[in-house]
Amino acid sequence: MSDTSVPESRWRTAGAAVLVIGGLLLVGVVGVKGVFGGGNGGTSVGTDVSRVAFRDAEGRRHTLADYKGKVVLVDVWATWCPPCRKSLPEVAELQKAGGDRYVVLPISVDGNGWADVTPFLAKNPQLGLTAYLPDGAGGLQPLGEIRGIPTTFIIDREGRVAKSWAGYGEGMAKRALDEVLKGR
Repeated sequence: MSDTSVPESRWRTAGAAVLVIGGLLLVGVVGVKGVFGGGNGGTSVGTDVSRVAFRDAEGRRHTLADYKGKVVLVDVWATWCPPCRKSLPEVAELQKAGGDRYVVLPISVDGNGWADVTPFLAKNPQLGLTAYLPDGAGGLQPLGEIRGIPTTFIIDREGRVAKSWAGYGEGMAKRALDEVLKGR
């Protein structure tokens, strides 16, 4: 055996790991498309989404119509999604700071619902996050096809989409929220 067999083995292992990680991230970005999509390729700015329905940890049903008159940030996320986990501290801080100015609704799309979300939140108490789940298969349908997570929607005071994007960038949510609050 030559001396190069060990390094080649390490390169193969590293390459395989990169492929597996890349595949998992791709599943995270594309995998929610068929499950939660409305089929319209995304919701355009100005679309009324007040019918979006979700449930809190006690099982109470809510819709975005319950928040008319307030600006709402909807964050669609999952516990298994690395970019979602990176964004959650910012989402939690915005949720705590909302008060009378705005509402933040982190809606998890985890396949096992509260069985996934409750242990995740228990392991991350520093977040202090109040999470929600979609109300059945059609709960998020008014938002359109969600092609990746996290996906964030800023809903204006009339229940219409003011801004939306997929992915996480530090400070993006706060900047977009501030713009909508200021009427821009």
